[in-house]
Amino acid sequence: MGKMQTLSKNQQIIFDLINKSPEPLKAYTILYNVQKKGIKAPLQVYRALDKLVEIGKIHKIESRNAFIACHNSSCQVAKATAFSICEICEKVTEISNDSLSKYLANFKDKDGMKYIKYNLEFFGLCKKCKVK
Repeated sequence: MGKMQTLSKNQQIIFDLINKSPEPLKAYTILYNVQKKGIKAPLQVYRALDKLVEIGKIHKIESRNAFIACHNSSCQVAKATAFSICEICEKVTEISNDSLSKYLANFKDKDGMKYIKYNLEFFGLCKKCKVK
């Protein structure tokens, strides 16, 4: 890991909020929660979110249009993320799987396109919901 990137005040406020949340947060929820702390403009929130995604502190769950903190220190920053999402309780878990990462790092499509970024979301039932 290189030197820790210093976050701006807005980025830090937004990161702390996402980091403390037990579930992914939507942008408008984030905006609503940070208004009390003086971040009023949606653009300020989106800028901070984009930067946090770019430096790998948070990930975007595309299907939910929501954001989650990255808890995997060896994460390949924002370039490669995979999540499992429970269809019932909506629990989101970051998948950290070396064989999956290796496979996808070397994966090319039929036209020989090599991928530099991916954002995968696997949907199923978590252990708790499977039992019900």
